[in-house]
Amino acid sequence: MLSNWKKTKMYDLTQPLSHLTPPWPTYEPLQIKFFKRLAPNGANGQVITLSNHIGTHLDGPLHFCTHGADIASLPLDFLCNEGVIVDLSDICEDYGIYTSKDIEARVEVKEGDIVIIYTGYHKYSWDQPEADEVRYMIKHPGPLREFADWAIKKKIKWFGIDAGSLDHPMNTKIRDWMPRQAKECEDYLQKKYGKGYAELMPDADYQVMHIPLFPKNIIHVENIGGDVAKVLNRRMVIGCFPWRFVDAESCVCRVVAFDEE
Repeated sequence: MLSNWKKTKMYDLTQPLSHLTPPWPTYEPLQIKFFKRLAPNGANGQVITLSNHIGTHLDGPLHFCTHGADIASLPLDFLCNEGVIVDLSDICEDYGIYTSKDIEARVEVKEGDIVIIYTGYHKYSWDQPEADEVRYMIKHPGPLREFADWAIKKKIKWFGIDAGSLDHPMNTKIRDWMPRQAKECEDYLQKKYGKGYAELMPDADYQVMHIPLFPKNIIHVENIGGDVAKVLNRRMVIGCFPWRFVDAESCVCRVVAFDEE
């Protein structure tokens, strides 16, 4: 792929980052200030403070695994390789559940692929006309244990997701933090599946897209955005470009899809 660079178009799949970008709930927002200005010495300079979990960012193995690799240790051919962008927006709804079969019904996933999932919740991102921070972070859909098992079997390099997390929000600490939304989710799951979240997402499967996968170096990028809707159900070269950040458990990044037209 990419045999002719002059005919290659790049699609930026990155959410804009500013002091207005919501971090994952309870994490530090970005803060920025000038420490010097053009007068008197001719150069602007800024200082930023931020958590590693704001905007489009790569959750590294170290984020959930004490012996996991840091961001600087991730090889370039892991970060940038072939993969697919799959559109699940036709089946995604608040608190919904998607499966590996939903992915493979829409695209061919090869062993070792990068997989970016488009739920459609990008439209609720802070930079969009329909921005809705609670819906984006608290109500997005997610997968269950079978999806994690499938990811291991397929040896997925990394996932991307156009929402706050690859895990279902009610399979995270959010369940405790947002009791009203947790009740909404419980009612939805009981009506649709005849089971509540305690049965569908038992303690043994807590954060199933993080805890069992990160020690196996199956990680993911959260808050995919930008031009993602322009490249749906396509096989492309996909690159994630974090800082070469020693001892970092995660890192803000830029995600780009490359299309040889």
